[in-house]
Amino acid sequence: MRIGVLGTGNMADALATQWVRAGHEVTIGGRDLARAAGLAARLGGGARGGGLRAAAEFGEVVLAALPYGAGAGVVRELRTALAGRTLVDCSNPVGPGFRLLTEGGPSAARQLAEAAPEARVVKAFNLCHEDVWRLRPPVFDGRPLAVPVCGDDEAALARVQALVADLGCTPLAAGGLDRSGLLEATAALFIALWVGEGADVQAIAPPLG
Repeated sequence: MRIGVLGTGNMADALATQWVRAGHEVTIGGRDLARAAGLAARLGGGARGGGLRAAAEFGEVVLAALPYGAGAGVVRELRTALAGRTLVDCSNPVGPGFRLLTEGGPSAARQLAEAAPEARVVKAFNLCHEDVWRLRPPVFDGRPLAVPVCGDDEAALARVQALVADLGCTPLAAGGLDRSGLLEATAALFIALWVGEGADVQAIAPPLG
């Protein structure tokens, strides 16, 4: 699969590293071309670096590994290039005091869909710290990590679910894009409990016997 990555930060690095290892073609896109090229060189596997538009035009799937607040603007600039492509949002709109920044408004994923209405937006990969995505594979107590995926387009969902499986994880169908806000709110709560309170977040939802 051809994957374009918008962004050069930790999430871009962690997920792209695993997808290159799985044999996918990856182009890293950033405003800082030298940084994008540097990340691509570290990834190896034929990964390429370039501008944001180059990554958007390259990918059948495009990962928006961008901070909340920047993502919608970047996607709006790339609207034409993203038309018809699967656009994956992994952002968490969490602000000071672990506050959900989208409360009362559209989710971060919905904002990307509004910025590029011809793209097929999917919400995924937002519930875990980037270090979890670096594990090979992410397995805990003998159980592969389950990854909720939200979206409205069946073909786009199938592509993202395949990329989840390539990480050694289990994809979970979590409903349409209207439920992406629930994933973002869950992340805000978990981050507040884990970082703010030192709580064992994994113990919140133990498996049923």
